[in-house]
Amino acid sequence: MTDSAVTDSERLRAAASSVLLGNWAGGSTVPSRTLYPHQWSWDSAFIAIGLRHLSPRRARRELETLFSAQWLSDGRVPHIVFNDSVPADAYFPGPDFWQVGVPGEAGLTGTSGIVQPPVHALAAWEVHKTDPEGSFGLGFLRRLYPRLVQWHDYLRVHRDLGGHGLASIVHPWESGWDNSPCWDAPLARINPADPTTYVRRDLAHSDAADRPTDLDYGRYVRLCTDYREADYDDTRIEHAFAVEDPCFNALLAVSEHALADIAEAVGADPAPHRERAGQLTSALIDRLYDPASGIFRCRDLRANSANGANGGDALIDELSASGLIPLVIPGLPDDIVRALLHTASGDRFGLGRVHLLPSYDLLSPAFDPARYWRGPSWFNIAWLFHRGLRQYGAEADAKQLREGLLDAAGRSGFAEYVDPHTGEGRGIRSFSWTAATTLDLIGDRD
Repeated sequence: MTDSAVTDSERLRAAASSVLLGNWAGGSTVPSRTLYPHQWSWDSAFIAIGLRHLSPRRARRELETLFSAQWLSDGRVPHIVFNDSVPADAYFPGPDFWQVGVPGEAGLTGTSGIVQPPVHALAAWEVHKTDPEGSFGLGFLRRLYPRLVQWHDYLRVHRDLGGHGLASIVHPWESGWDNSPCWDAPLARINPADPTTYVRRDLAHSDAADRPTDLDYGRYVRLCTDYREADYDDTRIEHAFAVEDPCFNALLAVSEHALADIAEAVGADPAPHRERAGQLTSALIDRLYDPASGIFRCRDLRANSANGANGGDALIDELSASGLIPLVIPGLPDDIVRALLHTASGDRFGLGRVHLLPSYDLLSPAFDPARYWRGPSWFNIAWLFHRGLRQYGAEADAKQLREGLLDAAGRSGFAEYVDPHTGEGRGIRSFSWTAATTLDLIGDRD
């Protein structure tokens, strides 16, 4: 590496570090000080992966703070952990809406009732590997392992709504890809909540053109309200929105592999986790892989029902980058690996010709380069796909994606996401997982 490249890396590392340190809230890291002032579940997993390069101790704390709010009743890890130092009306839906308490946890006012993608075991294993002596000395893995098992068990037992071995999401927010066009058809069956009954707080911090529409938001609130009224009990509600998402399940499979490594490290049996990872991979291929388009698709479990009742399922006719993320799973069949690489580099996603990896099909009429998950390129998704590229030996593509991510992060002020065509930063700046993935890939470059 040249002296100038070293200097550039050092400056970028210092800037990314400043973002994470500035967003540290005492026990965890907020995604941003403005729009997202609490702790988010999968954000914290990516943040821990970056924080380990600055402070393995703080990275461990990040994950343990999140899991301190895990539901003892069923093992779910909520998608938001609320901080009592933040005014209750700073974010909607806030703790008063969800009506979920966290008894005995100082500093926490409650949680949400839904979940986010299960990337936590992977994060825990990466954090441990950075400082195994400190991790073992403080019992980090030994404490976290049973909690991770309970979390995966919740998804495996309570969320296999299709009965074929995959976890289902019951709200678009659970996917992490909140307003993806993949959810347009399933959401069309949902009657939106009365807009006079709530106030959107997100539009005070971000351009409305970057955010989900009011109609979508009303449907999100309706789904949350219905789940709350069923006491978040998956056995008491016929979820009107129920989808098997490839990214969600790919991360569950990868995290089962990581859980096997963690089990081995703490003296438990890794075999059940390896077996579950294999079962998830097989179910993903059987249920969601579409060989005609060379990508995994989402499956709508309520596709043949007008009112959201259980009436049959079908693959959703949309192409999302969620369907490329299974590349992170080890041991995929060679033909599927080749197909995913071909699809990613083709005209629909333009890998290597656009900025990072667009979240949605570039050729679709529904593509929007600015609006949240309807087209913009996200840094955590690029980080995941980079991991998959390296795993399957696509080193040239991986290097180009890594350099593109680092350039876009620094140039945009660590934006939430970027326009895939222009590279213009969109959404919030000084975004934590953008800084975290930057730190991790600077380490990979070094």
